[in-house]
Amino acid sequence: MGSDHDHGHGPDNHLQPIEARVRALETILTEKGLIDPAAIDAIVDTYQNEVGPRNGAAVVARAWTDPDFAAWLADDATAAIASLDFVGRQGEHMQAVFNTPDEHNVVVCTLCSCYPWPVLGLPPVWYKSPPYRSRVVIEPRAVLAEFGLELPESTSIRVWDSTAELRYLVIPTRPQGTDDWSEDELASLVSRDSMIGTGVAADPDGTEAAATPTAGTPGTP
Repeated sequence: MGSDHDHGHGPDNHLQPIEARVRALETILTEKGLIDPAAIDAIVDTYQNEVGPRNGAAVVARAWTDPDFAAWLADDATAAIASLDFVGRQGEHMQAVFNTPDEHNVVVCTLCSCYPWPVLGLPPVWYKSPPYRSRVVIEPRAVLAEFGLELPESTSIRVWDSTAELRYLVIPTRPQGTDDWSEDELASLVSRDSMIGTGVAADPDGTEAAATPTAGTPGTP
């Protein structure tokens, strides 16, 4: 949304119904002088570029390098994350789930799009799509494969359903060969998808084992 959008009254045929409703509401409120498009742009820019997944990546990197913080994160993620000054709406009640070689975690919101904005920024479009929300619960291994994430059969998959009361942050497994890396260097290996569970942290050479597909909607049969 924002001032760069065309606020004409013609149909937005490329938009989903809910997006079209939001666009129409923004247009009406802007024309009535009730909202400032520049302010909306600033909010969106903050969550897309300044927050994004970088806050979450910092949490993961700290957990990888500080066993005491990792234990705190496992026991009380809300307080541990707040200690790094990553707080705000949609992040009041957090739980961290840790990947291991034997168990991989993935997050979904089956009812709507509950998502931890303070640590991950804006939710991706596919996270809100009905196919992802329904199929990842029923056949998570198949859906993850559509993201390019092929897990060993010996690795179990646990699906966590976010709600308005509780949101989840996946702590991916630390890549090998990073023993001497700083927190900032480690954070550069952590992607948004790895903290949702549809990907994993990148290898030290910069190769990410799984990434969001660029075409189609993940989870669509």
